[in-house]
Amino acid sequence: MPTAIIIGGGPAGLTAAYELQQRTDIRPIVLELGDDVGGISRTIEYQGNRIDIGGHRFFSKSNRVMDWWLNLLPIQKTDEASQSITYQQKSTTIDAGEGPDPNEVDDVMLVRPRQSRIYYRRKFFNYPISLSANTIMNLGPVTMAKMGMSYMYSQMRPTQPETNLEHFLVNRFGRELYLTFFKDYTEKVWGVPCNEISAEWGAQRIKGLSVAKAIKSALAKPFRSSGDLRQKGVETSLIERFLYPKFGPGQMWRKCAAEVEAKGGEVLYRRRVESLRVEGDKIVELTARNLENDTLETYSGDYFFSTMPIQHLLRGLQTDVPSNVREASEGLVYRDFVTVGMLLNELKIRDPKTPDKKYPADTWLYIQEPDVHVGRLQIFNNWSPWMVADPKTVWIGLEYFCNQGDAIWNRSNDEMIKLGREELARIGIIDADQMLDATVIRVPKTYPAYFGTYDQFPLIRGWLDQFSNLFPLGRNGMHRYNNQDHSMLTAMTAVDNLVAGRNNKDNIWDVNTEQEYHEEQEDAKAEAKPESQSETKAEALTSV
Repeated sequence: MPTAIIIGGGPAGLTAAYELQQRTDIRPIVLELGDDVGGISRTIEYQGNRIDIGGHRFFSKSNRVMDWWLNLLPIQKTDEASQSITYQQKSTTIDAGEGPDPNEVDDVMLVRPRQSRIYYRRKFFNYPISLSANTIMNLGPVTMAKMGMSYMYSQMRPTQPETNLEHFLVNRFGRELYLTFFKDYTEKVWGVPCNEISAEWGAQRIKGLSVAKAIKSALAKPFRSSGDLRQKGVETSLIERFLYPKFGPGQMWRKCAAEVEAKGGEVLYRRRVESLRVEGDKIVELTARNLENDTLETYSGDYFFSTMPIQHLLRGLQTDVPSNVREASEGLVYRDFVTVGMLLNELKIRDPKTPDKKYPADTWLYIQEPDVHVGRLQIFNNWSPWMVADPKTVWIGLEYFCNQGDAIWNRSNDEMIKLGREELARIGIIDADQMLDATVIRVPKTYPAYFGTYDQFPLIRGWLDQFSNLFPLGRNGMHRYNNQDHSMLTAMTAVDNLVAGRNNKDNIWDVNTEQEYHEEQEDAKAEAKPESQSETKAEALTSV
């Protein structure tokens, strides 16, 4: 039986393992560095409370991904006005009333409302910014007029060529809006000026969103049907509902790992890949260190899927790497992440509509205040009530963007907790004496950056493509700021290629680059093929 060695048990790695078992006779062996699956999509537990690292809304414009999720965790029973949810351009309708009750069943996907806002000048702004009465009142008519004129100027005189993120954002939102709501926050996230970040980051993360589309979405909202959770015509930043596992994103990947093992695959933990042996144009085996007993283990395989950081992959390849390729790889930059999980009696901020509730309805708050380091705030109660051990308490996550070795990363846990409590109290979100408990989680290489030597990345990709049985996948495996569904689609597309006998890997690298083209291809081919073909054939390009 042929074997696939899969480096990393995150969304890309586990999707590859699952797809191989569903569609081929290839046996997967997953080597995971940590002691849990899910990568940055895992759920971390602390004293019965659950932390979602970075927040993972289960939403995709790809029908294939949406159905894949619901095949593992079915959608909950609901009494919402939307009576049915339709997928894959088929006559099949999922009746929401027939789903499991999350009060009785654990393996279930919840339907959650989305509210994210910006916290700036100690006030709340809609996210994304809209021409609402709230925005006009908070900013004032003079600032709004400046933003309007600046936006019109940017449409008449856009910066060309569009070489960096500052150009990208100013061209779509105007300089005044960029300076108010984008520049400081983006530089807090990445730690470098916007004019040093590639415009490609905006193209992948913001895609088609603009002032014009935001206004169009607001005008169309009263006429939009709420029954289709795919929300395919909605820009990602404008999503109003999403799916979410009862116990957080890690529940999905633990379920997936269990399915892989039940079908004869292996998921091995605490394995650090140290080297990969090359023969000709193929990888033939790898050596991993078992961190449980500090021994080396060798794994032979026919196919190798890698979600490990590309820097580490190239360092481990036992072959001559051209100097320009190695230099480009070593110059890739990553942004790291610290989460402070904080348990409180209540938040100081409230919703006017529900003043007696101990917290507002937001899943995320983007903290754009320049006088604090914290970048985002999650309210886990709103992601799922089951993320919180005691529903009488409020469980939040403070997100800090940093680099390994800098002042934030090197603070002790006690110092990070103290910083978080002081900062939230300073900007009026909590009373410091309301904190009950806290914990700290550090996550390295969370965000692959679009600066450093990223402009030389085609050298790395071109050189890696020579290895016919090696498939770099996912966020770090491709050094691309993918969402969870994009990472899954890279794995699905790689398996598509194996099934079809296709050697060219361009369609894997195309995931999350040509959005509208991919979506049109998926729709057209799904409609043109019989149902059995649309589910089993590998030729269709997947949407992102």
